[in-house]
Amino acid sequence: MTTKPDSPTTPTQLTAPTPHLISTPEPHDDRTFEMRFTSTPRGARLARRLTAVRLDAWGIPYDAAPHDEIVLIVAELTANAVRHGHVSGRDFHLRVHAPADGRTVRVEVTDTRAERIPRRPAVPGPAGTEETGRGLLLVSRLAARWDWHPRPDGPGKTVWAEYLLPGRTACGDRARD
Repeated sequence: MTTKPDSPTTPTQLTAPTPHLISTPEPHDDRTFEMRFTSTPRGARLARRLTAVRLDAWGIPYDAAPHDEIVLIVAELTANAVRHGHVSGRDFHLRVHAPADGRTVRVEVTDTRAERIPRRPAVPGPAGTEETGRGLLLVSRLAARWDWHPRPDGPGKTVWAEYLLPGRTACGDRARD
């Protein structure tokens, strides 16, 4: 025989901890967010939004320049994966990694189109009227470094960018003012 709860509106508490629902990394731990998204503008937009939420949870707050610049890098790389790396029925993969040293954030976007290789951006002409083609130029200006490599586990490529967080030197010490 089963018993009914005292009230249907009485909240119940979980009896066992649920670590998969809790995302509170220790400050000294590496932090990684990775997920597959549909290779559509909607997938790129969702990747950008989820990255923004994750960066805030990692202590890189909204409305801070590093937050906005990393999210912009994610937006450009995911938009390129959708526009230039799209293969029908295939997703793109996003990985955002912040090592424990707190100096950098690395963004990696993997698509499944191997024949479309990213080119080093040229400086736009003096007219500056082009409406496209400036995404990787923007990434190259925001990131400390960026590049691409063939996807190791199948067809495609991974384009990555490393963002150097301000206030840190290459040795990990606080920069002097």
